Amino acid sequence: VQLVESGGGSVQAGGSLRLSCAMSGSGYTDSTFCMGWFRQTPGIEREGVAGIDSDGSSTYTASVKGRFIVSRDSADNIVHLLMTNLKLEDTAMYYCAAGRYVADRLRGSEYEYWGQGTQVTVSS
Repeated sequence: VQLVESGGGSVQAGGSLRLSCAMSGSGYTDSTFCMGWFRQTPGIEREGVAGIDSDGSSTYTASVKGRFIVSRDSADNIVHLLMTNLKLEDTAMYYCAAGRYVADRLRGSEYEYWGQGTQVTVSS
């Protein structure tokens, strides 16, 4: 399974970005997996941002609730993270992850596969 993130970039505070994560690999479709978005800044522990199961059930960390929306397009094996009203503290490297046996959607240790990340930088 390979995961490739895209959509990162630089944006001013209050702006929006949409991240995408494309999954590929023989024998799997993204509907097999729980998909998660995580972020990390240097010196700070990785944080679970959002996760979505194959049935569409989702979880968000408190700091992004009401601002971020996670969705999945199973036909194309793509997961999106729409980020609105971005804040300076949202600046981080964002990673997509996939896991087949995920109980806590925001816990990174439960995911099996990871992408390389895409940088999001929010400026004032």
